Amino acid sequence: MNLPKDPVILLSYVNTQLRDFYPSLDSFCEENELEKSKITDLLSSIDYEYDAGRNQFI
Repeated sequence: MNLPKDPVILLSYVNTQLRDFYPSLDSFCEENELEKSKITDLLSSIDYEYDAGRNQFI
């Protein structure tokens, strides 16, 4: 899977996927064979962190 490279677009894409299809970031990464650290690192560069309770980046 090719993820958006722009962090703001990635934020929107990942949060939409989490909201609509996945119960957690781990399940999203597992099913799509993605490295969780790549997503979290890129989104932390724009001051967003994953909140497991909300299942979204905030």
